[in-house]
Amino acid sequence: MHQQSATVLWNHIVGPNCHRLGLSCPAGFETAVPGQFIMIQSGPPLTPLLRRPFSIFGVIGTPGRPEGIEILYKALGRGTHQMAQWTPGRTVDLLGPLGRGFSVAPDTQRVYLAAGGMGVAPIRFLATRLVASGTDPTRIRFFLGGRSQEDLLCADEFRALGISVTVTTDDGSAGLQCLITDPLEEAIRQQPPDLVCACGPHGMLQCVAGITSHHGVSCQISLETMMACGMGACLGCAVPAPDRQAGYRHVCVDGPVFSVGQVDMG
Repeated sequence: MHQQSATVLWNHIVGPNCHRLGLSCPAGFETAVPGQFIMIQSGPPLTPLLRRPFSIFGVIGTPGRPEGIEILYKALGRGTHQMAQWTPGRTVDLLGPLGRGFSVAPDTQRVYLAAGGMGVAPIRFLATRLVASGTDPTRIRFFLGGRSQEDLLCADEFRALGISVTVTTDDGSAGLQCLITDPLEEAIRQQPPDLVCACGPHGMLQCVAGITSHHGVSCQISLETMMACGMGACLGCAVPAPDRQAGYRHVCVDGPVFSVGQVDMG
């Protein structure tokens, strides 16, 4: 983990209230793993008081020689609305990389990726790393869901990698009108993968965990939760372990990526 000043390279609007932020910050990111995150001080010193957590969307440069990182964020609250005003050249303070990311064994052949809404950020980073490391993109499938077409981001980037993309929306404005877990389960039933990796709303991840457990498929999920420190000190991101007597897991240090069965999904 490094605390450092980073320089804004770009801050593009990519959807309604959605931005793609490029930061020049090479220190420490040569070993960044998909699923890890950073904590950004989003406003002037101590305003807001707490840093904001963001999944790493991608590394700028090469994995061995990073020049910076990208994050994907939605301007919803005070801190992210301040971030939406950032222009190239601005200096910001960040901590990272933090947490545990996805772990894909070298002999993994077939991978299914699933994302709901802004959960696409760590999944996009994982997809680029898988393809760069030699995984056959035709053996990767990506399932992307949202409430409407406006919630769907980055599908074309996955297609450009050679990955098959299945899109669903709640309102039918794009792709299939159903939950993303419906075509995911059908694909698992027809051709089980070696691994499923998913990120999105809690309800979606609950369903993915249930589906993969039912079919005996290995699955890793990236949890989205509020964090205050990102380093396990405040205990604000605690989630229960499957055995309540075993206590709690802390998303910022034990995760945010967990294998199904490591946390109680409720």
